[in-house]
Amino acid sequence: MSKYVYFFGSGKAEGRADMKELLGGKGANLAEMTNIALPVPAGFTLTTEVCTYYYDHDRTYPPELKAEVNDAMRRTEAAMSAKFGDPKNPLLVSCRSGARVSMPGMMDTVLNIGLNESTLRGLIEKTGNERFAWDSYRRFVQMYGDVVLGLKPQSKLEIDPFEQIMDELKEHKKVKLDTELTTDDLKELVKRFKRAVKERTGKDFPEDAYDQMWGAIGAVFGSWMNDRAIVYRRQYSIPHEWGTAANICSMVFGNMGDDCCTGVAFTRDPATGEKVFYGEYLINAQGEDVVAGIRTPKKIAELQKDMPAVYKQLDDIRGVLEKHYRDVQDVEFTVQKGKLWMLQTRNGKRTGFAAVRFAVDMVHEGLIARDEALSVSRIPPDDLNQLLQPIFDPQAKRQAIAENKLLAKGINAGPGAATGRIKFHAEDAEAWVHKHAKGDPEGRVILCRRETSPEDIRGMQVADGILTAFGGASSHAALVSRQMGKVCVVGCNALNIDYAKGTVTVGNKVLRDGDWISIDGFTGEVVAGQVATKPSEVVQVLIDKSLKPEQSKVYQQFAELMSWADGVRKLRVRTNADKPKEASAAVAFGAEGIGLCRTEHMFFEGDRIDAMREMILATALDARKKALDKLLPYQREDFEGIFKAMQGRPVTIRTLDPPLHEFLPHQPDQQKELSAKIGIPVEVIARRVQELHEANPMLGHRGCRLGIVYPEITEMQCRAIFEAACIVQQGGTKVEPEIMIPLVGFLPELKAQAKIVHETAAKVFAEKGATVPYLVGTMIELPRACVVADQIAKEAQFFSFGTNDLTQTTLGMSRDDYGSFIRYYMEHDIVPKDPFQTIDGDGVGGLMKIGVERGRSTRPDLKIGICGEHGGDPDTVKFCHKIGLNYVSCSPFRVPIARLAAAQAALGK
Repeated sequence: MSKYVYFFGSGKAEGRADMKELLGGKGANLAEMTNIALPVPAGFTLTTEVCTYYYDHDRTYPPELKAEVNDAMRRTEAAMSAKFGDPKNPLLVSCRSGARVSMPGMMDTVLNIGLNESTLRGLIEKTGNERFAWDSYRRFVQMYGDVVLGLKPQSKLEIDPFEQIMDELKEHKKVKLDTELTTDDLKELVKRFKRAVKERTGKDFPEDAYDQMWGAIGAVFGSWMNDRAIVYRRQYSIPHEWGTAANICSMVFGNMGDDCCTGVAFTRDPATGEKVFYGEYLINAQGEDVVAGIRTPKKIAELQKDMPAVYKQLDDIRGVLEKHYRDVQDVEFTVQKGKLWMLQTRNGKRTGFAAVRFAVDMVHEGLIARDEALSVSRIPPDDLNQLLQPIFDPQAKRQAIAENKLLAKGINAGPGAATGRIKFHAEDAEAWVHKHAKGDPEGRVILCRRETSPEDIRGMQVADGILTAFGGASSHAALVSRQMGKVCVVGCNALNIDYAKGTVTVGNKVLRDGDWISIDGFTGEVVAGQVATKPSEVVQVLIDKSLKPEQSKVYQQFAELMSWADGVRKLRVRTNADKPKEASAAVAFGAEGIGLCRTEHMFFEGDRIDAMREMILATALDARKKALDKLLPYQREDFEGIFKAMQGRPVTIRTLDPPLHEFLPHQPDQQKELSAKIGIPVEVIARRVQELHEANPMLGHRGCRLGIVYPEITEMQCRAIFEAACIVQQGGTKVEPEIMIPLVGFLPELKAQAKIVHETAAKVFAEKGATVPYLVGTMIELPRACVVADQIAKEAQFFSFGTNDLTQTTLGMSRDDYGSFIRYYMEHDIVPKDPFQTIDGDGVGGLMKIGVERGRSTRPDLKIGICGEHGGDPDTVKFCHKIGLNYVSCSPFRVPIARLAAAQAALGK
């Protein structure tokens, strides 16, 4: 029979840290902290199996659950020397969610459960603090009314109904802070809150303690399937079927007076990675006050002055936890009447900057081994991207400040530089970004909020940066932005944000919805307008050579981590590059070759497009060859530059792939301009454009089909490749060209093109009196090519999966047109991820497996790689490792990400 409830308290717990799948992260760590003798209030955890049962059985519970909960409650009462629901010695509890993977703020929490008119009197008698008791009661009614009874704003402009009632009372009483309200004020608030509950729901606020607890448990389990939790799980690939645990924990109070406090802290700085105690606390407050960001808290270092003994104990626990878990911890604590209680610990969310520094420093400290430092739980590969993104140009920022554009300075919570349009609401930010093409600078957004809540998750996902007027470094905005790798500035109190007017005001400066604003996540500065950026420190060292390695700690740690990754990975990492500059950048980032050089991109440079158009417009072979002769020196020069940049590394060059009509002008005025330039009548040009028109060009006359019908094109390109190779080799640089024939589906297609390659190579080698080693292979981008890979491998010396087209042809989905429905597909769990960003493992991936197995059945030493856009996606990299590919190829700035992902794949991490 299943056990559904696990108790913790009095120094012993039924659970352990390694039971996260069953107890969730919060429950497992509460148990673990109890077992290692840290001060944890007693309580119990309802397992994730209860949650899955709840959804599988029409939101009902297992029959035996109630008895288990009652038994655990009796044990909790004994441990805390109080009784739940007792009017004289009341025990109050909280109910918190806790999935096996931390989902900060995405699900619900209820505090002070068990308070009613009778237990309230007992709490007053027990503590001798009437104001504290009424403050706790008004918080409970407010939170329970929101989370369990559903009294929430109904539109983006509506104020929270409870906050509105409180604001009206504070205005009437002429006070600003909650702490300035008297006991009588709090009594009045409770009365008004309960009246609002009755008016909105038609029911009285529940008085029975157990009814309150079961209502909260249902709300916590119900929150597993709320919109923000679903959106978050999709973003981080957390399965919906995991479910959440629910934790019932005895309440301890940070709001009983000035010898009480509540706080959130990290054992190291989660933004920069510096080894300092980092966090915040509020005197005379409850935990939600810190995270919600409604009051700006004190820095944790100030606790040493306010409560020196507590600070020392907390700092000691910091060391215990980090040593025990061997990772940076994010802790919640409460001090009640001078006694410290630990309410939570979990591995801290961190920026990419911090993740790298944590990993490298902890290896040097002997806390972890190198292999562990490389794990995906410590450094998700995409987080490295933060180290490569631009920063504000100091000169441009100084100029903006000199022009009086500096608005304010807040707390730097997420490093980086972000410029975007102001949007005040999550749905507006999402709509604005989706209205613009990906990468369009006009589509950049800064989400500006008084404070964020979990309801803002969609806006936070799409925003380039997040700016809040309230909150500190442990607020919701700070926590979530760090995990997402977003630039973030919080606690910028000088900002007056008016949602109704759609304005942010500082003094006499007013910015409106849609205006440009810039935020510096390194310094906390907020600047009106756009500020120019410059490359990151890593890019300055590797690419621009404007910074020396010893001048950048960020680069040094990045380089050390990358060397560890290179030492364990099996997959090689190449780059997709068409120009020497791109190739050189990729090599600086660690690329070991070029996996895709697209020759068609070269034809658009300068005057060569005219020669290309002459070739396409030619009606006779001699005329085509004459035009191709003009292109030959251009192509040769391009390949010379790339071979030199790659310094002996392999270079895979794809012969011409796009349909010819893409190179011709389609507008009448452009056709007239071309006619005047090359002397071909405009009518001939227009007719040729019409002749080349295709209803579905992606499946039309392109790829190897062009080279078969027009073999002179392939011959010219191969001559350019081999002449360039001979020239560079004779100059003392090793070359390793690999000629890749695209869109092959039939063995005779590859044979025909390979014959031209070999014949051209022989001619050039004879002319130059030199030979260079080369390979001829094909791009596998059609389902048929995968199925008959054993046949194609008879001729091909290597395969490279062109997964962009392989995805299109396998799924019957056009990457140019799928944007109209793919978001709907992902949001309704039809597909788990965008198949053009992460390989569809079952479909496209299944065909790739067939291609690998059948290709190597013919040619066991067949070299196989991937060169589609998927090559820089960490999940795809790991899939490629799993099916035995030799390399992945991606854009230059994705090379470090692929290197780390390949190491994690090799380590099984």
